[in-house]
Amino acid sequence: MTETNGLFVIFAFIVALIISYATTPLTIRMAFKINALDVPKDSRRMHKKPTPRIGGVAIVYGFLISALCFSNFVLGDRINTQLIGILCGGLIIAVLGFMDDLKPKPAVLKFGIQLIAAIIPVLCGVRVIAVTNPFTDLMIKIPDWLAYGGSILWIVGVTNAVNLIDGLDGLAAGVSSIASVALLAILLMQYNSDPTMLVLTAALAGACFGFLPFNFNPAKTFMGDVGATFLGFVLGCVSIQGPFKTYVSFIIPFLIIGLPIFDTAFAILRRLVKGQGIMTPDRGHMHHRLIDKGYSHRSTVIILYALSAVLAVSAIVLFIADFWRALIIMLAMIVVTGFMIIGRHGANRQTDETEENREE
Repeated sequence: MTETNGLFVIFAFIVALIISYATTPLTIRMAFKINALDVPKDSRRMHKKPTPRIGGVAIVYGFLISALCFSNFVLGDRINTQLIGILCGGLIIAVLGFMDDLKPKPAVLKFGIQLIAAIIPVLCGVRVIAVTNPFTDLMIKIPDWLAYGGSILWIVGVTNAVNLIDGLDGLAAGVSSIASVALLAILLMQYNSDPTMLVLTAALAGACFGFLPFNFNPAKTFMGDVGATFLGFVLGCVSIQGPFKTYVSFIIPFLIIGLPIFDTAFAILRRLVKGQGIMTPDRGHMHHRLIDKGYSHRSTVIILYALSAVLAVSAIVLFIADFWRALIIMLAMIVVTGFMIIGRHGANRQTDETEENREE
């Protein structure tokens, strides 16, 4: 990687962070003016008072400004169609999310527009064209129909998966930050002549970090669909570019974005078993279950951060080493996370007992 490209990656992160941090208070004021507030009206919502829900506009704005400033729109003698496809599709997703935050739209309409948004980058070259076995170096080229169809479904799936975990203060932004940093680390280790994906992942991480101080519990604002779906869309696109496009097994991006993917998969299965529509809201997500078991809001978020980090580190080890070493790392970190969960649960119970004794 050249020194100039390295500086671009650093500046992409810093600029996105600063713009996102500076813009978030403006989105809070705007939310009150246009009544874009999330009012707690059922048991699924964890907040107690109306809260602005268009904070994701700051994430989108910070990311786009950084991407426009530091990305290469021309590569040699050709236009960078992948970059243009990601940005155009992302804008469609952001506008859809913003409109949905103002007034909820039918699920079928949203899904249709998400498909259109995902088709744009896929037609521009953002798609998986081959996979490898994690146990061997054998590369398998996949047929075009699967390359196009599978990539579209992957992008739409990750878009909605990140949106579905956006149920606690700071959860979606933090998990997306971890995923972005992990993707950036792998891209840095397998660098090619096009630094576009490096800039995009750095900008996404910076935008998330800039937003987190306002979104961590107790949140001053929520990112809303405009932020959560945009994060999912960009993560879905970047995770099938660069080395993820051909060089390594699809299991690596799957692990990096594993937490929202697993939660969404279990949610779909749970609703099908109950005979409900797959888009029917419920209180069965991982964060709801941890809260119901007595964990505090912050403890739940930190636990899920840790689980996301376990998956991300395992993916990085799998990329640089092999499957068995990654498995050892994953098991070791799961044990550590288990002790952390037990310790935090005990601390929460002790705090509750202390408060009860004081009340008596």
